[in-house]
Amino acid sequence: MKNASEERKGSPAGTAAGARPVVSGQPARGAAPQDEQQGTRNRVARSILDHGPSTAAELALRLELTQAAVRRHLDALAADGVVEPREKRVYGTRGRGRPAKAFALTDCGRDAFDQSYDELATDALRWIARCAGGGEEGEAAVAAFARARLAAQAEGYRRAVEAAGPEGRTQALAEALTADGYAATARSAPNSQLGEQLCQHHCPVAHVAEQFPQLCEAETEVFSRLLGTHVQRLATIAHGDGVCTTFIPKAGAHGTTAPDTTKTTTASASTAGRNPA
Repeated sequence: MKNASEERKGSPAGTAAGARPVVSGQPARGAAPQDEQQGTRNRVARSILDHGPSTAAELALRLELTQAAVRRHLDALAADGVVEPREKRVYGTRGRGRPAKAFALTDCGRDAFDQSYDELATDALRWIARCAGGGEEGEAAVAAFARARLAAQAEGYRRAVEAAGPEGRTQALAEALTADGYAATARSAPNSQLGEQLCQHHCPVAHVAEQFPQLCEAETEVFSRLLGTHVQRLATIAHGDGVCTTFIPKAGAHGTTAPDTTKTTTASASTAGRNPA
């Protein structure tokens, strides 16, 4: 196999700014270093993003690579779910033979590049607060939006929790959250006699919740209703912690406070999410 340097026809620029690595893994025997392979694949994906669905021949021409090299990178990107082949549209009279395949980015592939979704969501919530009059009324409007946003998700979580036995409800909620991308786990609290901890290792709205802690508060309220007990937020990713952690006391242990050994973050406007600087 030729390495990446041998595959180039010229000296193209490096990986486009703003693109994240879209593939991973160890290079094959005789292949170029992993970073160089990933950089080339990022350039292939970026070219598709900039120019739309493209054939291997079109990509090879734009990137000054051989078609064989481009096809290898397309195969790897397709295996990772970053691109998908489509039949290229032919306008006018179609010639003999099968039309060339064009490769388009999947939703996963588009997510590999920087997006402005966080900025859009933050602007929308600011607009909601401003239209409600700002101040406490504005904060209340954002809180109402946060609760409404979680309503549909909460219904699915409710079914999962109710299907579990009393001892397995936290675990059932964790599994339901994981299915929604929160990478959640349930484990015993440092003092297992007091209760459990629900840990979310990923938060899709963490950057927005930094400025609008109502999102964290609404989620905490949902957990409390689903589990039928008062729960206490100990930490949030939005506040700068590594994991969103919620303490859930055992049945009959109402009034129990979370262990002092854990950094406590209550669900208030000052702590549920990091305040704007």
